[in-house]
Amino acid sequence: MKEITLVDLQTSVRDTSAFNRLQDYYQLCKAFLVLMQKMQPTRIISPTHNNYMFYQYNEDYGYRITRPLNTNLFIESENEFNTAFQRFMSFLADLKQHQDAILNQEGARGYIETAEINRVVYTVQQSIGSIGDSFENPNQSRKRVGQLFEVLVKLIIQEVGLECEPRTISIPIPGYPGYEMSYELDLVFSRNKAIVAAETRFIHETEIVGSVKTTSKDRIDKVFLDKYLLTKLLGREVPVIAVFLHDVQRAKAGNSIFGINSTFKSNHFLGYTVALNRLDGVYYVDPRPEMLANARLREQIKDFQTFLVQDLWRLSVR
Repeated sequence: MKEITLVDLQTSVRDTSAFNRLQDYYQLCKAFLVLMQKMQPTRIISPTHNNYMFYQYNEDYGYRITRPLNTNLFIESENEFNTAFQRFMSFLADLKQHQDAILNQEGARGYIETAEINRVVYTVQQSIGSIGDSFENPNQSRKRVGQLFEVLVKLIIQEVGLECEPRTISIPIPGYPGYEMSYELDLVFSRNKAIVAAETRFIHETEIVGSVKTTSKDRIDKVFLDKYLLTKLLGREVPVIAVFLHDVQRAKAGNSIFGINSTFKSNHFLGYTVALNRLDGVYYVDPRPEMLANARLREQIKDFQTFLVQDLWRLSVR
């Protein structure tokens, strides 16, 4: 049997017909972790943030370097990941059954306290990202890696029983007959399949709009603006949330190129909140420390597990 190579994994990432099930993500992540054990790439610890590390591939892949990986979240062991993923899928089945009453289940509470949901989602997506970083030209994979994160979040929401799909809508501009604004929405989700009437302008009152991006860098302003414009153009409150994977990037620190910088702009975030509107939820798989330390940010930003276990159900009761 032919052994899987990094080129094979690159081909999988590029395959636009793949990744229709969570099991597909599991298989790719497992293959990547097994390959890393075999290849033994150079493992570089960031001198500025010791909980972040990088893989550096060998000469066959131009000694290219992966994105920063948070070792508090990233599961490097294939065996540990296998077990964690099975627990994750089992929990999603329980969550589908119990919904917002999941916290009343003693076994589920114990699992939630481990925060393993964030670790599984992070490991899966960052494995995909690390495969993308092995391409000769990173632009070949950057968009695809982002698309796969959107699909991953969609599949998780669907797995717990909600309707969830991307949607493109065209909204008439009031006072300008014949003119419309087109919107590509990453996700629209609800507990029940909505019957979209003409007056809803293709977003039903029971539906929530979700923006899903790997990072808020150069994107956070658009999320706030989307909520503002959708609400203004539709003439009613439109709930909009944002899900981000992380907000870190590699940066030069002294003589090292392996420093870590935050790409989260807290002043911009708070400024948009005041000038435009608050979002209905902002969630990170790998939240930055300042999001937890700053009381004003902490009010609005939570981790992805909180979204899945609590806020998803609160938002979808409409």
